[in-house]
Amino acid sequence: MMRPGPLAGVKVVELGIWVAGPACGGVLADWGADVVKVEPPAGDPQRNVFGAIGVQEQKAVPPFEIDNRGKKSVVINLRSEEGMAQMMSLLETADIFITNLRFAALQRLGIDPPALRQKFPKLVYGIISGFGLEGPDAHRPGYDLGGYWARSGAAHSLVPPGDTLATLRSGHGDHVTGMSLVAGVTAALFDAQRTGEGRMVSTSLLRNGMYNIAWDIGVQLRFGKRESTRSRSNSRAPLINSYVAGDGKGFWLLGLEAHRHWPALLATINSDELLVDKFKTTQLRLQNNVELIALLDAFFATKPLSEWTALFDEHDVWWAPVNSIVDVILDPQARAAGGFVSMSPREGEEPFEAVNSPVDFEDYEIRPGPVPYLGEHTEALLKG
Repeated sequence: MMRPGPLAGVKVVELGIWVAGPACGGVLADWGADVVKVEPPAGDPQRNVFGAIGVQEQKAVPPFEIDNRGKKSVVINLRSEEGMAQMMSLLETADIFITNLRFAALQRLGIDPPALRQKFPKLVYGIISGFGLEGPDAHRPGYDLGGYWARSGAAHSLVPPGDTLATLRSGHGDHVTGMSLVAGVTAALFDAQRTGEGRMVSTSLLRNGMYNIAWDIGVQLRFGKRESTRSRSNSRAPLINSYVAGDGKGFWLLGLEAHRHWPALLATINSDELLVDKFKTTQLRLQNNVELIALLDAFFATKPLSEWTALFDEHDVWWAPVNSIVDVILDPQARAAGGFVSMSPREGEEPFEAVNSPVDFEDYEIRPGPVPYLGEHTEALLKG
């Protein structure tokens, strides 16, 4: 028997734009919360994200749909007395308030954390910033490219020294940071239900980027140095490296425990060229890594991926395919793992698929509500 979502009955007010704040609200809605999205008269600019790159006609906006499904949209002019009164009426019964507006803007509007916490002491106030709430650059705009990727060191760590950084995909850091705020506000809500007192919860794109490359930063902190990123042809771990099969399809070897996984790879390839002394130990394979990778490249080019993967599975070689986006959509494992969800259509529309949020709960199936039109629920929630 299906149960309600774990956040059923929780009321959330979201004042979010673009991605990170709405992503947090979107996951809370997926988990059953009643999320009211407060938008300015012009709407969340993410509704027109394709216009920013010159696309005029936008029949559908998947980046907006994924993060705003199942919410209610109200339009409020927060620069007016009436609008602020309407905002306060929504917050009066809210359990959680989430925002990713810059702190200075929140202060000008009088809805910064101290102001709202004083009025609503039980309220959990969640805020996402680009670079944190304190410090010389706390006021700067971030986006995930600036806070999560560039300033955190994550982007720099992706390429070998001297190589040109590839264009980064948008929304990655926003979604990671949105999930961090989901964890923070739900923990604070649990505490508020015990104590009767809410609190502010904050996270930033910068902090999430740093946390996600904490291994590298930690090595630098402890030892004053770290090994630079290497090209795949010079990887220090040939058994944890990407390769291309004879049909042009890529895969990754996952031989982290070299002493355990090397014999399985030898059994798979079955060549005297790999049985020489210079590849006998992990240390020797490291010393001769360039030659070993070149040999493996040559071997893997002799068969299509399907033949190699059959051999890998036969000999217990750990591997993973390097999927394209189309490959992921068609991947039976991604589907079996619940990676996709059917979006609720409006009258006269066909259902369509979207990426599911990444957490499942026993006896609860995420069934996203429709994506709200701008201001669709204004009259019902503010004038009713």
